Amino acid sequence: MPEPKGRPGSAAQRPTGGDKAVATQKKQYFRRKKVCRFCVEKIDDINYKDVKLLHAFVAERGKIIPRRISGVCAPHQRRLTDAIKKARNIALLPFAAAI
Repeated sequence: MPEPKGRPGSAAQRPTGGDKAVATQKKQYFRRKKVCRFCVEKIDDINYKDVKLLHAFVAERGKIIPRRISGVCAPHQRRLTDAIKKARNIALLPFAAAI
Protein backbone atom coordinates (compact mmCIF):
# COMPACT_ATOMS: atom_id res chain seq x y z
CA MET A 1 0.00 0.00 0.00
CA PRO A 2 1.53 3.35 -0.99
CA GLU A 3 1.96 5.99 1.71
CA PRO A 4 -0.47 8.90 1.52
CA LYS A 5 0.94 12.24 0.46
CA GLY A 6 0.57 15.23 2.70
CA ARG A 7 0.64 15.12 6.51
CA PRO A 8 1.79 11.89 8.16
CA GLY A 9 -0.99 10.02 9.95
CA SER A 10 0.44 8.53 13.12
CA ALA A 11 2.92 9.88 15.63
CA ALA A 12 5.49 7.27 14.59
CA GLN A 13 5.57 8.69 11.06
CA ARG A 14 5.92 12.34 12.07
CA PRO A 15 9.37 13.88 11.78
CA THR A 16 10.95 14.83 15.08
CA GLY A 17 13.32 17.62 15.97
CA GLY A 18 16.08 15.07 16.54
CA ASP A 19 17.29 15.32 12.97
CA LYS A 20 17.91 19.02 13.38
CA ALA A 21 19.90 18.48 16.60
CA VAL A 22 22.17 15.95 14.87
CA ALA A 23 22.81 18.34 12.00
CA THR A 24 23.79 21.21 14.30
CA GLN A 25 26.17 19.06 16.34
CA LYS A 26 28.45 18.75 13.33
CA LYS A 27 29.09 22.50 13.30
CA GLN A 28 30.15 22.92 16.91
CA TYR A 29 32.44 25.82 17.64
CA PHE A 30 34.19 26.91 20.79
CA ARG A 31 32.67 29.99 22.38
CA ARG A 32 35.06 31.77 24.71
CA LYS A 33 33.75 32.49 28.19
CA LYS A 34 33.16 36.20 28.62
CA VAL A 35 35.06 37.75 31.50
CA CYS A 36 34.16 40.91 33.38
CA ARG A 37 36.25 43.79 32.10
CA PHE A 38 36.06 45.58 35.45
CA CYS A 39 37.20 42.52 37.42
CA VAL A 40 40.16 41.92 35.09
CA GLU A 41 41.31 45.55 35.22
CA LYS A 42 40.48 45.72 38.98
CA ILE A 43 38.22 48.77 38.60
CA ASP A 44 36.23 49.08 41.83
CA ASP A 45 34.32 52.30 41.28
CA ILE A 46 32.61 53.12 38.00
CA ASN A 47 32.54 56.89 37.67
CA TYR A 48 29.50 58.43 35.99
CA LYS A 49 31.73 61.21 34.58
CA ASP A 50 33.83 58.74 32.57
CA VAL A 51 31.72 59.02 29.42
CA LYS A 52 34.23 57.20 27.23
CA LEU A 53 33.98 54.08 29.41
CA LEU A 54 30.20 54.26 29.79
CA HIS A 55 29.63 54.80 26.07
CA ALA A 56 31.10 51.35 25.38
CA PHE A 57 28.18 49.80 27.31
CA VAL A 58 25.42 51.80 25.61
CA ALA A 59 24.04 50.65 22.25
CA GLU A 60 23.72 53.07 19.36
CA ARG A 61 19.98 53.40 20.05
CA GLY A 62 20.73 54.50 23.61
CA LYS A 63 19.90 51.25 25.42
CA ILE A 64 22.16 49.75 28.08
CA ILE A 65 23.79 46.57 26.77
CA PRO A 66 22.75 43.52 28.86
CA ARG A 67 25.36 41.55 30.76
CA ARG A 68 24.84 38.37 28.75
CA ILE A 69 26.18 40.30 25.74
CA SER A 70 28.77 42.55 27.39
CA GLY A 71 30.13 39.87 29.74
CA VAL A 72 30.13 42.09 32.83
CA CYS A 73 29.50 40.40 36.19
CA ALA A 74 26.28 41.14 38.11
CA PRO A 75 27.69 43.53 40.76
CA HIS A 76 29.54 45.58 38.16
CA GLN A 77 26.50 45.59 35.86
CA ARG A 78 24.43 47.13 38.66
CA ARG A 79 27.06 49.83 39.29
CA LEU A 80 27.40 50.39 35.55
CA THR A 81 23.64 50.83 35.16
CA ASP A 82 23.53 53.38 38.00
CA ALA A 83 26.47 55.29 36.50
CA ILE A 84 24.84 55.36 33.05
CA LYS A 85 21.56 56.60 34.52
CA LYS A 86 23.34 59.36 36.46
CA ALA A 87 25.26 60.38 33.32
CA ARG A 88 21.98 60.55 31.38
CA ASN A 89 20.36 62.75 34.03
CA ILE A 90 23.12 65.34 33.84
CA ALA A 91 23.19 65.15 30.01
CA LEU A 92 26.56 63.44 29.57
CA LEU A 93 24.91 60.53 27.75
CA PRO A 94 21.77 60.61 25.61
CA PHE A 95 18.58 58.87 26.69
CA ALA A 96 17.88 57.82 23.10
CA ALA A 97 19.54 58.05 19.71
CA ALA A 98 18.92 61.08 17.55
CA ILE A 99 16.59 60.00 14.77
